[in-house]
Amino acid sequence: MAKEIERRFLLKDDSWKKETTSFHCFRQAYIPVVPGEKHIVVRIRVTDEKAFLTLKGSCASGSFAKSEFEYPIPQEDACAMLEEFCGNCVEKTRFIVEKPPFRWEIDEFQGENAPLCIAEIELPSEETAFPRPAWLGREVTTDHRYSNSSLARHPYSSWKKQDLERDTQ
Repeated sequence: MAKEIERRFLLKDDSWKKETTSFHCFRQAYIPVVPGEKHIVVRIRVTDEKAFLTLKGSCASGSFAKSEFEYPIPQEDACAMLEEFCGNCVEKTRFIVEKPPFRWEIDEFQGENAPLCIAEIELPSEETAFPRPAWLGREVTTDHRYSNSSLARHPYSSWKKQDLERDTQ
């Protein structure tokens, strides 16, 4: 079974931009899943060159690991799914910052989620220690408001002023 162990952080400043090695633009949305015993997210992601269907489980209590299955699909099919099955799209530019042996992915959101920026790091295990660059801010891994699926339903621009002020402290 595929597992994703990911940690997510807000950013203190934009000094990370001096360290980027590449970037990709994404448009992604989520297919609504009927609530049930198990929580899963079904995502359609389209880039300029590729498209993917991804199914993600939720993290167990006190864990950062979740099941993740990702499959390439024809771009034309992905665009049709976005149009026919999905609600609001999340648009972002993903920048890569290499800090061997680690790789940071920094998402700079556009549209209704601007000016939000989130740094993510995928780890081989939950116990893996990693250096924290100076530009790294507060961890938001367990704050579900910052998940992409939540941002699609409740964009950052719609958050209440007191929530935004609390997050910058």
